[in-house]
Amino acid sequence: MNKTALTFRGGIHPPHHKELTEHKPIENTPVPEEVVIPLLQHIGAPCEPTVKVGDRVEVGQVIGESEGFVSAPVHASVSGTVKKIENRPCPVGRRVRSVVIATDGKQTIHQSVKPPKSVNLMDPDEIKRIVRKGGLAGMGGAAFPTHVKLSPPEDKSIDMVIINGAECEPYLTSDYRMMVEMPEKVVAGTKVVMKALGVVKAVIGIENNKPQAIKTLTEAVKDERGISVAELETKYPQGGEKSLIYAVTRREVPSGGLPMDVGIVVQNIGTVVAISQLFETGMPLVERVVTVTGSAVKEPKNLMVKIGTSFKDVIAYCGGYSEEPGKLINGGPMMGIAQYTDEVPVIKGTSGILVMNKQDAIIPEPTNCIRCGKCIDYCPCGLQPLMISKNSLLGRFEEAELYHAMDCIECGTCSFVCPSKRPLVDSIRVAKIEITKKKKKS
Repeated sequence: MNKTALTFRGGIHPPHHKELTEHKPIENTPVPEEVVIPLLQHIGAPCEPTVKVGDRVEVGQVIGESEGFVSAPVHASVSGTVKKIENRPCPVGRRVRSVVIATDGKQTIHQSVKPPKSVNLMDPDEIKRIVRKGGLAGMGGAAFPTHVKLSPPEDKSIDMVIINGAECEPYLTSDYRMMVEMPEKVVAGTKVVMKALGVVKAVIGIENNKPQAIKTLTEAVKDERGISVAELETKYPQGGEKSLIYAVTRREVPSGGLPMDVGIVVQNIGTVVAISQLFETGMPLVERVVTVTGSAVKEPKNLMVKIGTSFKDVIAYCGGYSEEPGKLINGGPMMGIAQYTDEVPVIKGTSGILVMNKQDAIIPEPTNCIRCGKCIDYCPCGLQPLMISKNSLLGRFEEAELYHAMDCIECGTCSFVCPSKRPLVDSIRVAKIEITKKKKKS
């Protein structure tokens, strides 16, 4: 390992399991017979449908819109007919109002999809309007509307963009394959982000267990002014925004603060690739790369999937289940959300579909905390997870907030290292929900 690789305090080294798909090139999946497109695929206000049952829709057409600033429109990923508009299961963990479209197999492009003029001829506000119109949201999992990140308040001076190519979550390799197969799109999207923010410096951070990605992108940026590649130590959660910012710049995001508070905007690899596609073709966010992997899927793959395609259809394209699954996860094993059905759709934030067999899915029974302090030693945020968890379990949410519960990034590091197998991150998540509820009421 390169001892000069950039890193952060704390963190862990879980098994990577990336060998299942890291050498699998991205494949295009066939158009499914039906898609279910949720009208809420991002942090912020949900969209209202702009179509009705019986309407014919085409690829790239807006089917859901919101007037809220922290929101993003939703587009049809297929051409066909709207069958239903109703609440359906969604990978975010609840039922969401969704547009159900029966596809016609023609993939007719909507007339509104046209390449915009050259980015060089645009001002930052025009770039942001196009990004919002394209429905872009963070594709690393958080799904924060991209145009909001590109619109910091006037009192926040941004001097650097960091592109998150760490992909530290075990099993997932979708970002890696994009870096290796689409380096020119990574660079083009990065340049759009730089222009939108008015900055002249960008750093693409990549963990050093991805030497081919480092080599490919270093070659791609060699003639680009202001863009460089930073080699990061392979450690989880290197891809967390605060960890990544500290590793690259040694700047510390303050408690309760955001990256923009230290002059940084972070964007995911998948997001800048989608930005590149949008400004090259005019096509909004209607598909994404998904890693389908795990011990209970027959042939793990990296796939380009239409938004709204069911997990069931995607897994079927990979040969189906190799055995009875024990757990199905949207995302990776550390921060992903377990699903109770495979009849949920791929959404903008679905970076992976993890299918684990029953043996791999076993969760040990928790025992009493032995106050060993491992959760404190390894927490990348410098928190005291055992104290936040204890207060949460006792319903003392005000005390949990005093221990900075809201600074937890829910990475799962504390639960991973706990010898007593305490569900620390789960109880901390409950505390954060209750604290947020109270703040909204007041």
